[in-house]
Amino acid sequence: MIIGIDLGTTNSLAACFTENGPVIIPNRQGKPLTPSAVSVDEEGNVFVGEAAKERQALYPDTVAVSFKRSMGTDREYRLGQRGYRPEELSSLVLRSLKEDAEAFLGEPVTEAVISVPAYFDDRRRKATKLAGELAGLKVERIVSEPTAAAVAYGLYERRENTRFLVFDLGGGTFDVSILELYDQILEVRAVAGDNYLGGDDFTETLMKLFCQKAGWKAEKLSRRDRARLFGAAERAKRRMNGAAEVEMSCILEGETGRPEKRQATISYREYEKACEPLLEKIRQPVKRSLSDVRLKLSDIDVAVLVGGATRLQIVRDFLIRLLHQFPDTAINPDEAVALGTAVSAAMKERRKEVREVILTDVCSFTLGTEVSVELGNGRKEGGHFCPIIERNTVIPASRTQRFYTANEGQERIRVRVLQGESRFADNNLFLGELEVGVPKGPAGKESVDVTYTYDVNSILEVEAHVISTDERKKLIIRGKENRMSEEEIAARMKELSFLKIQPGDREENRVVLLRAEKAYEELLGDERKMLEYRIEKFEEALKNGNRDTIREEREKLLEVLNTLW
Repeated sequence: MIIGIDLGTTNSLAACFTENGPVIIPNRQGKPLTPSAVSVDEEGNVFVGEAAKERQALYPDTVAVSFKRSMGTDREYRLGQRGYRPEELSSLVLRSLKEDAEAFLGEPVTEAVISVPAYFDDRRRKATKLAGELAGLKVERIVSEPTAAAVAYGLYERRENTRFLVFDLGGGTFDVSILELYDQILEVRAVAGDNYLGGDDFTETLMKLFCQKAGWKAEKLSRRDRARLFGAAERAKRRMNGAAEVEMSCILEGETGRPEKRQATISYREYEKACEPLLEKIRQPVKRSLSDVRLKLSDIDVAVLVGGATRLQIVRDFLIRLLHQFPDTAINPDEAVALGTAVSAAMKERRKEVREVILTDVCSFTLGTEVSVELGNGRKEGGHFCPIIERNTVIPASRTQRFYTANEGQERIRVRVLQGESRFADNNLFLGELEVGVPKGPAGKESVDVTYTYDVNSILEVEAHVISTDERKKLIIRGKENRMSEEEIAARMKELSFLKIQPGDREENRVVLLRAEKAYEELLGDERKMLEYRIEKFEEALKNGNRDTIREEREKLLEVLNTLW
């Protein structure tokens, strides 16, 4: 069985294709969204999802979140007695989704189509495939998030001859893509974005604004205080939708080490002004994507919102002003990408419902090589970047460019394969290199044709052809390559398999207790006493082990929590 997975910065979810179309697969708590959070407690127990997220405010040193932003890097997150790379943490989220899907479908899940931000470069895409492999999933197809969203809107909603602008603002990444659906072909025209912009940044902005008003210095807060303040800002951010102002309060220890409650009123206008730098960072990729395909905003038929951060009123107000139209919200923005990955999985399985559809994608970043350039007066300077396949070229694509020897008596030509947009080679991502020999001679006499061929499976083939000798050399850079050997992957899979993700019933009870603990620290007086009584009754039920009593006391505790906090 192949499923679709939206592996998000803040939340992740899975979907499958049925005879009634794509459907979201509920997790072990019966919810569509699984927080992309991993925690390891003092006993070595692993929590994924909501339980891990609830632990963050109380035990921040045991929780990792937003690790998608570090995919493809060497960053390590220390949890308990060991360190985890971003792709390993992502694999635990994927494994949890896989287990939930198997429970829902009643059959093994062996393969997945996983979505990534359109602006993920080659290294980050490879890290995502590795995460799937570590989770025990075969991942042959990676689909860009905006493409998946457009698939959901264009195919699931059965729209024809439509030009989409897909605006995807998640918790930690931002993409904008322009796609066109015509004659059963869904073609990606352009992509742009920012891998370090998302809803978390809007929460951070509100957090800093609150600190200014409340007299706290954000940079001097402990990790625990920052986690607690971030949660309070997240709740206030959601209340800001449709409100002229919000009252935000939080109990922190601060520099004194004693719990202290402070509060402040923040108006929508104040928040909007504080967010202006973030909104400007949104504007630029929108303009760039339109410019790349020489379109105007009036050429766009539908603006589609994807990602939980697009629920923010401040973002929607900005987009209405920017796009001069009301965005389409027919599909839940949290679910659009997952539904699209399920359709993509059905296309890979050649399901008859979608087999007639052709899906094209584009090269998100420019692919090129390093060259020397003439500066005049016989002077040359190396280290410059020469594009061969430019960004937003429809793939599969093949391009050839001829280069000449730069120096007198040169015997070899080195082709460095690079990805990026900087005019300087060292500022771009190095993918690999190959060398060919050439006969000695004057500078500029010998030439080599360099051909780049890039396909939909992220496989790049580079060929260097020496014209005078007809020598040819090839280099294949595969999307499935990564920085770990097969032996290392097998060993790490074995280690990770020993980490047991908590069963659904135990995790649900833990989530409620963690939430109650967090609320207890925020409340005072009679409200605190009322909550303490219900916590004790629930803990007593857990000790006795009667499922009906546990369920009954859990519901009573949740009722009090929802009323007080």
